[in-house]
Amino acid sequence: MPISDNFIDELKFKNDIESLVSSYVSLKKRGRNLIGLCPFHNEKTPSFNVYPESNSFYCFGCGVGGDIITFIERIENLDYLEAVKFLASRSGLSVPNSNEKDGLSGFKRRIFEINRESARFFHYCLYQNLGKEALSYLKKRGLSDNIIRKFGLGYSPNSRYELINYLLKRGFKKNEIVEANMAYNNSSGNVSSRFFDRIMFPIIDLRGNIVAFGGRTMKEVKPKYLNTSDTIVFKKSNNLFSLNFAKSEPGNTLILVEGYMDVISLYKIGIKNAIATLGTSLTKDQVKIISRYSNEVILAYDSDEAGQKAIQRAIELFKETNVLLRVVSIDGGKDPDEFVKKYGSEAKIRFQKILDRSFNSIEYQLKKEAKLYDLSLPDGKVSYLKACVKILSKLNNKLEQEVYASKLSELVGVNKSTIMDQVAREFKKFNKVSNKKRIIEIQKNLNMKNDLLNKDKINNLKAATAEEALIAFLINNQNLSFEILNIINSEDFCTAFNKKIFACIENRIKNNRSISITDLTLDFTKDEISRIAEFLAKDQTRSSTLEDAKNFANIILFEKDKLKDDKLIFAKESDIREYMLKLREKKK
Repeated sequence: MPISDNFIDELKFKNDIESLVSSYVSLKKRGRNLIGLCPFHNEKTPSFNVYPESNSFYCFGCGVGGDIITFIERIENLDYLEAVKFLASRSGLSVPNSNEKDGLSGFKRRIFEINRESARFFHYCLYQNLGKEALSYLKKRGLSDNIIRKFGLGYSPNSRYELINYLLKRGFKKNEIVEANMAYNNSSGNVSSRFFDRIMFPIIDLRGNIVAFGGRTMKEVKPKYLNTSDTIVFKKSNNLFSLNFAKSEPGNTLILVEGYMDVISLYKIGIKNAIATLGTSLTKDQVKIISRYSNEVILAYDSDEAGQKAIQRAIELFKETNVLLRVVSIDGGKDPDEFVKKYGSEAKIRFQKILDRSFNSIEYQLKKEAKLYDLSLPDGKVSYLKACVKILSKLNNKLEQEVYASKLSELVGVNKSTIMDQVAREFKKFNKVSNKKRIIEIQKNLNMKNDLLNKDKINNLKAATAEEALIAFLINNQNLSFEILNIINSEDFCTAFNKKIFACIENRIKNNRSISITDLTLDFTKDEISRIAEFLAKDQTRSSTLEDAKNFANIILFEKDKLKDDKLIFAKESDIREYMLKLREKKK
């Protein structure tokens, strides 16, 4: 859908990047700009920069950058048109000439509508005769009608076609129902319901849209839980069950559990800040999302072996964030749901005590190791200490190392200084490996062969660098653009990617259209916009003048005129003579 420049200008005016990003990221002033922890990757040292003058952002840690529109696209998981509408709604504007039935946005809207209608159907079925068994099951689990309504629980009938027929009658097409993953094409060529004879848990995103479902069987069949596969509106790895409710709870603390029923059981006793993953292991994307909404996370995973492995994985993932991670040990049941069932009216008080006694991630790991060895034996003590030294060596804070070394000294009767000596040796070894990995990663990032956007850069480094600087200058100094366009045009560029950007800018200038990064957003992918944001971020340190820009242009022209070595071999003598004359002229 074409959107007028005038509307984009108004959108930019009403949504300055500082106030927009500040609603998601804690920012601090640094000169004219702002800096904070990147919301798009895990980091402890801020590398995410916001530039109010160019209305852009760029992270030097992960390379993600852009403008107000791409920021909303990425952080809210929206497409371009949805992001524009989000920003328009935020600032009280109406998107002109909006035809929602066209294109990708309209198709996503249809999927949301299918999910909403399916949820209504499932909830209705739960309270009919065919859902009697399912409702009885939920009631036996202690769920009231209010809780069932709150979470929108339902029942998918023991039929492959009832939901399909219901949706078809409401005007949805078979291919749309399949794309929503509410159905699949079976071997006989018919469309069959994906979910049948299951209790249904709607999965709701942070904007209140039903994006997917989890279905739990009441019988001894596998899988116990069946979840919607990834669709155009849903990705398991970056959604969390009940975050839409939990994020609004006071305290900035989230309780991370494994199952839907764990969340609901805690909610019914008044603990409303629990969330769960969606049938997968915790992912980096989910950790990023959790980090936006909490300062502290308490892990309340199952006490079985799988749950303990999941805790260890979570510890490693949260290590790269500023979130305080704590772990609970549930003595009275395998998981929160069983705990609530066991203690009934006392469950809230008892579970709160468990939360209050939770360990931080280091204490948890040390206690876990202690269970593996017989500390009454010398060999057991040595093995235990070796394991603990490895854990402490991964702490960057020496004060923390000292505190835990003191506790270990008391427990096993070994001098604290001896333990700290071992920690120091292991720390040095660990950091040597870590630094080596970091250097390899930096070298990899610096290697232009990995530049998939601008593959020509490796062979035209000088020209490409000048091209990037010139593009940034033009975006930041449109009033001086014609002075530059009198010297150079896009055909003079040496690298195809930069030529594409410059051609777009050139065309907009000649047609009296603005060339801010937001004006370019619709013409480039999010990754390409990130690269343009990088150009702008680097220009902040240069503060280029018109004279600098002319020099950038001349470098590009000079590089363009250079004959490549392989061409010189076959060039005529007159061409070589002309080439040498040009080089001399340029040097003058």
